[in-house]
Amino acid sequence: MPNKPVHTVKNPTGGWDNKQGGEVISHHHKKVTAVDRGRQTAKKDSTEHRIHNMDGKIAQANSYGNDPNPPKDKR
Repeated sequence: MPNKPVHTVKNPTGGWDNKQGGEVISHHHKKVTAVDRGRQTAKKDSTEHRIHNMDGKIAQANSYGNDPNPPKDKR
């Protein structure tokens, strides 16, 4: 079973959290530091990192593992 993705999300009480499997794995005051830590965790776990906007929508997703749907364009 693949590892669960890491989500970088806005914390309702302030700051930014990284969550994995519904559990907060780190808390940060700035989004940039939360994104950096989330990327490190996703790379370590070979999973996907999903970065959310302040409104909760996914703004960016990066895969650091075996992507089940790799790009078909093989230039």
